[in-house]
Amino acid sequence: MSIVPPPPLVGRATELRALIDAVTRPPAVVLVEGEAGIGKTRLVRAALDRLPSGDRAVLLGYCHQIREPFPYGPVFEALRDIRGRLPAAHRLNPVTGALRAHLPELAGALPPSPQPLDDPRAERHRVFRAIRALLAAVGPAVLVVEDLHWADDGTLDLLRFLTGQPPQGLAVVATCRRDGVAGPPLGRAYRHQPDTANMVVRLAPLDASGVASLAGALLERSDLSPGFVARLHERTAGIPFVVEELVRSLPASLPGADDPDALDRAVDRAGVPLLLREAMAERMAGLSPEAARAVRAAAVLRLPAGEQLITVVGGDPAAPSHAGPDSTTGQKSAGSGSIGLGAAGSGAAGLGSAASGSIGLGSIGLGSAGLGSAGLAEALRAGVLHEHPGGRYGFRHALAQQAVYAAIPGPERRSAHVRAMAALATTEAPPLVQLAFHARQAGDTDCWVRHGTSAAQQAAALGDTALAVEVVEGMLDDPDLPARDRGPLVLMLSRFAATGLSHQRVVRLLRQVLRGDFLSRDVRGEVRLNLGVVLSNQAGDAAAGRPEIMAALAELNDRPTLAARGWASMAMPEWGAESLAEHAEWMARAEALVATADNPELSAAVLANRASFEMTTGSPGAFDVAARLPAEDPRAGVRREVARAYCNLHDSATTVGLYAAAERFAREGRRLALETGAQYPAFLLDASAIRREWLTGRWDGLRDRAASLGESATETPLIAVDLWLVLGLLALATGEWEEAVRQFHRAGLDAPEARNAPVVTAAAGGLVDLHLARGAVDEAAAEAERAVARLRRKGVWVWGASLVPSAVVAFARAGRMGTAAELVDEYAAGIAGRVAPAAHAALDAARGALAAAGPGLADAAAFFARAREAYAALPQPYAAARSAEGEARSRLALGDGAAAVVYREAAESYGRLGATHDAARCRRVLRDIGVDVPLPRGGRRGAGALSQREREVARLVALGRTNREIADVLFLSTRTVETHVATVLRKLGVRSRTQIAPPA
Repeated sequence: MSIVPPPPLVGRATELRALIDAVTRPPAVVLVEGEAGIGKTRLVRAALDRLPSGDRAVLLGYCHQIREPFPYGPVFEALRDIRGRLPAAHRLNPVTGALRAHLPELAGALPPSPQPLDDPRAERHRVFRAIRALLAAVGPAVLVVEDLHWADDGTLDLLRFLTGQPPQGLAVVATCRRDGVAGPPLGRAYRHQPDTANMVVRLAPLDASGVASLAGALLERSDLSPGFVARLHERTAGIPFVVEELVRSLPASLPGADDPDALDRAVDRAGVPLLLREAMAERMAGLSPEAARAVRAAAVLRLPAGEQLITVVGGDPAAPSHAGPDSTTGQKSAGSGSIGLGAAGSGAAGLGSAASGSIGLGSIGLGSAGLGSAGLAEALRAGVLHEHPGGRYGFRHALAQQAVYAAIPGPERRSAHVRAMAALATTEAPPLVQLAFHARQAGDTDCWVRHGTSAAQQAAALGDTALAVEVVEGMLDDPDLPARDRGPLVLMLSRFAATGLSHQRVVRLLRQVLRGDFLSRDVRGEVRLNLGVVLSNQAGDAAAGRPEIMAALAELNDRPTLAARGWASMAMPEWGAESLAEHAEWMARAEALVATADNPELSAAVLANRASFEMTTGSPGAFDVAARLPAEDPRAGVRREVARAYCNLHDSATTVGLYAAAERFAREGRRLALETGAQYPAFLLDASAIRREWLTGRWDGLRDRAASLGESATETPLIAVDLWLVLGLLALATGEWEEAVRQFHRAGLDAPEARNAPVVTAAAGGLVDLHLARGAVDEAAAEAERAVARLRRKGVWVWGASLVPSAVVAFARAGRMGTAAELVDEYAAGIAGRVAPAAHAALDAARGALAAAGPGLADAAAFFARAREAYAALPQPYAAARSAEGEARSRLALGDGAAAVVYREAAESYGRLGATHDAARCRRVLRDIGVDVPLPRGGRRGAGALSQREREVARLVALGRTNREIADVLFLSTRTVETHVATVLRKLGVRSRTQIAPPA
């Protein structure tokens, strides 16, 4: 084995300069991306080494592959060693006292702990604020989070918080493997924040010259032949870590440059370096037996571990066999293949307490560990193992671990896993996920199933539904899982999936299981029911989910309580093409079934659906039903159903225009969803809150918020329909026709019968408006006719607030006044007596549109004025501005001098919102009647010297619009647009339209 110097940093000069520049100019957020072995960590370490000594605190945290549910662990790990940089406790922000329980090492340096909060969401927010305040106190600082792709959801939420509002002296650097993951790991963290440097450093494999430089530096030779370099590059794919490992495995005395073929043969003799097995075998061969045992133990453990645990798992002859906390209890020794797991196997144990995901051991008697310690020290000196923070040891890279593990003979691997199980089972809070892993690798099926089941149940109880699903999915994917265990696990998975977000693998697994014949009829029915719920909710595919629910109901004849849940699901009127009367019949059937059952969770589920049913239809009794929801029930399952109810109530209240109530439901829904781990309702709430923000006029930054949230819905795009709807409506308001059409179809117009009916109705209303804006009256009338037919068939007229006024205009412009009048009458009858303020405001707007199309212009102005006032009270500022424009148009036709004032008010309202196309339309009318309307001045920061109009033109140019198209959107002449484009080019200092970026 050759002796080589530490590897240099090769081919990364540009990336290194960029990283150092960002880190030294905080606040900054840097993501270093690349595949395994590409050199992410090395680049970050090189940058940190080049910082002036003592210049700033360097805080290191690590995410790990075997994930235990300990949120924020990597960040807490990074904060444990900052005591020396902390000011006196009285000078710290008092909120940092909230971290005493999380950072016991710093407890004496922190202010007193504040009183606990009753609201878990508020408590979490306080912890986030405390961490930010602590980082600000030790600044300037660099927070490095390694392997972000393994981060838990809580850590990601915390990092989003920190990067969204970073302290002035903080630079956050995260390393990440993408490996096919769609969307950035931190979501909106990589959308530029004001005054924060945001950067993504993507590392690619080295080219042949880079491989030559790296190999030459490692071998301290400059005479490497082109053939040798080419072969090295071919075998390693230019991945620096693989190059290094291969070079380390080469003979110490390589042939000289006069024998290039011999150099090539040396590479060949290294085996298959792409997998590193032979390379690592060469390095292992040079170790003593004690050191090799330590390395193999680290490979079995997978995570960085303490010295004692490595010694035990390595089977150090100097250490006695250890079978549990008391070897005198009659349990067999670990080496015999059978171990006593005590509480760890009973489901009563915790999931582990290691904050960073690495493995500790607790107190365990090991006897003399001299040989084990010496072996570990040798492995460290040889560079095969590396020391990690906190006195833990492991591989520098997962590829090396995998190579060593693959080379361990099967019987030895099994014995090592048995020893790992025995040691981990003695810890104070046995890590069940790790125990399940080791049991599986040890071939102990009973322990594997027991630990895995307990791990999933504990994760679900702690609110980590994603981990629970992940554990059960992994077990069901294993072909060696006994048939007797598949049924209970399938049932468990289907129950977990109904409250989680992940669904694609779950759906495939459940469908595969249902094709088999090993499930009993009643279990099959429940699994199919949960599959239907997941398809309808998480997947947003009611066309596939509802038939599964109906099929399940046929299999649940002997389980009326479960059948009640199925009927309650079918009763939700937002889904399916059935009429409201059919949904009401199904709801009554569910309530009749649940009345005979003593099942609080099921009763809460059916009551939740009844409350949503009443609210979404505008029933006067909706709030009375909602008040009966058992929000304070001590059972987590019951509160999870209430969380779902509140999230649905928020959505329904938003649809009918009860925004204050919607916000109350949102607060309670978020609290309960966080408490109970109900991920699907929580995401649904976030998405529908975007629609509420659009309706209530909170448009500033809304496009970015909607797009960012949409990035996290890569596996659940169909439940993000609120987001696509809002993006479509925003595009419509700014004249981005093609984008608006695309988003409206994503919101449900691609398959209207199978999507969420209220959102589809709103999307159809937007598309009708788009056709009208483009002068396509026939297309507008046709779309209106299809949408009204769907609304009429469903019978929930309160959903028509975003459609009916536009449909009336479309029918009237198409010369179908009779159809328009009939629609207004039908709509008025349909919403009579309903608690739906948005629908009643829309009725006045529809009546105004109908009157304006005929001789009743005075009535039209009055109806529009009433609608404007009603919309303003909701509030719905965009709809109020549209009604104001309708009123102004009617007054202008009557010769009323007040028309100009109302037009100006509408234009200003549109402008404040950012509805540039609508504002331009009003300004065009004002110009035509001789009223001067100056544009607002002082564009947002970052737009340079561009005026408001120039900003609008620049945005449309950046979208690829022609001058003619820009003129149509902004109601200008083509010549005026040409002048504006020339000015924009000059002010921005660019020569081509393609160089114009959208203004910030």
